[in-house]
Amino acid sequence: MLDSPLVFVDLETTGANPAFDRVIEVGIVKVSGGQLEYEWSTLVDPGEPIPPVIQGFTGISDAMVRGAPSFAAIADEVFARIEGSVFVAHNARFDYGFLKNEFGRLDLAFQPRVLCTVKLSRALYPEHHRHGLDALIARHGLACDARHRALGDARVLWDFVQLVQAEKPAEAIQAALKKATKSPSLPSGLEATAVDAVPEAPGVYLFLGENELPLYIGKAVNLRSRVQSHFAADHGSGRAMRIAQEVKRIEWIETAGELGALLLEARLIKARQPIHNRRLRKNEELCAFRLIEGGDVVLERVPPAGVPAGELGELYGQFKSKREAHNTLRELAAEHGLCLRRLGLEQGKGPCFNHQIKRCKGWCAGKESAEKHDLRLKAALAVLKLRAWPFPGRIAIREHGERDEAGGRCEWHLFEQWCHLGTAKSEAELHEAAQARTDAAFDLDTYRILRRELDKRAGTIDILRLDAPSFPRKRESMETT
Repeated sequence: MLDSPLVFVDLETTGANPAFDRVIEVGIVKVSGGQLEYEWSTLVDPGEPIPPVIQGFTGISDAMVRGAPSFAAIADEVFARIEGSVFVAHNARFDYGFLKNEFGRLDLAFQPRVLCTVKLSRALYPEHHRHGLDALIARHGLACDARHRALGDARVLWDFVQLVQAEKPAEAIQAALKKATKSPSLPSGLEATAVDAVPEAPGVYLFLGENELPLYIGKAVNLRSRVQSHFAADHGSGRAMRIAQEVKRIEWIETAGELGALLLEARLIKARQPIHNRRLRKNEELCAFRLIEGGDVVLERVPPAGVPAGELGELYGQFKSKREAHNTLRELAAEHGLCLRRLGLEQGKGPCFNHQIKRCKGWCAGKESAEKHDLRLKAALAVLKLRAWPFPGRIAIREHGERDEAGGRCEWHLFEQWCHLGTAKSEAELHEAAQARTDAAFDLDTYRILRRELDKRAGTIDILRLDAPSFPRKRESMETT
């Protein structure tokens, strides 16, 4: 395999989920006949803001990608540079998954031979426990002039392979390559045709065991590809191994697109509580902060589900527990010189702990007015503020699949005050649902899914205002802020 043309690939992305996060940088090192042929890299405009944590991690800012090509603009070139070569990446499932999704959005089938250098390192150096790129750099004395940038990390992989070829005998390398590229079979409890029946369409899949309680629920823009990836994974984690051992049956529900899959996944996980899902579970401790007037304590902690829908825009934060909320508030207090007593994090009289260590500007010691303190608090909380509902009433978002124009699947997702009221399959069903009363409560996952959708597709999203006089015919593409 190492005698074949190799492309060492690394990506930087807006997040870790290839279903809705996007590529922001591509780096490729091409090697032929054991010799470096070329290096190539480009920034990519993801079409959405880069999260601050990613900007800090990679050093790639929104300003840097502004004016860069979209992935669609470079797709043909990236495809041509990879085609016919062995795709080599560190934790290859990540980079391969992102490229497969990016190419899939453009109807390009992406199926290169893949070599994961994490698996190669594990096979060749089993005495070590850590095989991340930082661990390889430190352990083998590899140089990296641009860590967490695509081309810099791709260069390190080529250096690692050269080191392996110099250190290890050919037989050991061949055995390791065979182990690293082995395609695992389906779990013993599944019939050989179980995955073949899964459609190549968006939706939600359920892994079930001996009874009706789901083991795991997930979503995908391509159900068959995603289900196959579970069984092609490196079962190094206990959870992946247990799922593979316990799954006996696969069920799925097709949706018109990614938004429907995300909403359905979140709802089903909360309703059916699959034992191997960690995210999107029902959370009774969900809380936020609200500013209050006229007392020594300026904040109160409230459950968003208990706040009237019209007042959600007055809340700050989306915390999964009281502990997470208070830890975040303490970090803000230390960073902005806020008083722990005025924030309700300490009781009693006299200077708070932050003031004693010179991290509070002194409201608790009479050195600062409440107005000045609270002005600084509001500025600090601004990044945590829940967005007010940007519509006068209920809306429906139209989502259609690739086959929609030929009479395929189409769905309308109904929302009000960030709450998902349901999904309609036709305008008649939509009209009926729009008139129905609902007691839907605020759900953090739905809020995040919808807000991301509005941000990602601002100006182009197909929205129907259900309060419009011309309903159900009037549609609009609405800018959101």
